[in-house]
Amino acid sequence: MLLGIGAATAAAHIGNNFSTYLIGGLIDRYGFSPAAMGAWSMTETLSYAAAMFVIAPRATTIRPRGLAIWAGLLVVLAQFAGALGGVYELLLLSRIGTGIGFGLANAAVNLAAGTTRHPARAISIGITCQTLLYAGVNLGLPLVGKQGGVAGMFLALAVLSAVLTVAASALPGRPVAARDAAPLPHTPLSAAERRVLLAMALFTFGSLAIWPFMERAAHAIGISAVTFGRYQSAATLASALGNVILAAIVGRIRGDVAVALALAACGAACCALTLSSAAWVFAVALGAYNVAWFVSYPLLLGIAYRVDRSGRLPVLCSAVWLTMTSVGSLLTGIIAQVLGSYAPVGPLGLVFCLLAAACAVPIAHRAPATEPTLNAARPRTG
Repeated sequence: MLLGIGAATAAAHIGNNFSTYLIGGLIDRYGFSPAAMGAWSMTETLSYAAAMFVIAPRATTIRPRGLAIWAGLLVVLAQFAGALGGVYELLLLSRIGTGIGFGLANAAVNLAAGTTRHPARAISIGITCQTLLYAGVNLGLPLVGKQGGVAGMFLALAVLSAVLTVAASALPGRPVAARDAAPLPHTPLSAAERRVLLAMALFTFGSLAIWPFMERAAHAIGISAVTFGRYQSAATLASALGNVILAAIVGRIRGDVAVALALAACGAACCALTLSSAAWVFAVALGAYNVAWFVSYPLLLGIAYRVDRSGRLPVLCSAVWLTMTSVGSLLTGIIAQVLGSYAPVGPLGLVFCLLAAACAVPIAHRAPATEPTLNAARPRTG
């Protein structure tokens, strides 16, 4: 099952990780403005979030394998549509398709991880598989763009999605509720659940506002797309190592201390990314950003699994993450267009990451140390 989680994780995050190259290619090829590209990115992430909001109330009755397969088919078709030309309306429609597909795939990951003893560990292993694969993609995709343009990058990502969809068939084929007596009743969110959602919202708004424009921020200080790809490849390998370490120790560390340190480090890296003017500083900050982000995310999801055993809260966390990323993308595009610089975005990210830590740490301190599985949430019938 862990192979399926790794493949589905990689399939679900293609948009988050590689839209920065597509945005750079679309701006260079068709002359779209930063604000237009912010709206383009927001369309995908809002569609992503909407898909997860729809799945969340049905978390215990969804088949993870079937969800991942349908998601992959939708993404492949939408990426092919994106390669058809520079008509902005068609590009927006293609982002709705990819967004829904990525959301369904991410929901499948969260549901499958929730059936394991340590969901945060399963998520970390999935991210490790994703980042090892993405290290190569970050080297190859800019070269594809150099030879085949932005259309070539769309097509390459469509092929990657198809391959990952086949591998994701290793996910569980039955609904979670099929293993137990009955689904849990839908109840209003508790104060702790709302606080976890707020922490995820603050973290993702602050840390991901710059992400769709990361390649443009590098370009602004003289770093080419190919060089940025090399930096990002090294950074993804570093984040893979970070997640291997997290997966090994997650059951033995204090969650409150770990999440506080990870969020603070992520915010500091955001700040360095948009304020640096030297390529080596940007490269170091990019590595720190990747490691801290990909440690913070599973730690926050781990808190969500401990607070809510039904699986609804982790899916909602991912939906909130994409919603706030959408807002951040649009805001960053507007800032860049109005001020002609991405510099203010990094300090804003630091502030919001620190606010997220203030929300998450008390909940992590009170939550039980052992993360129950979804199956443990309901009594067995026999």
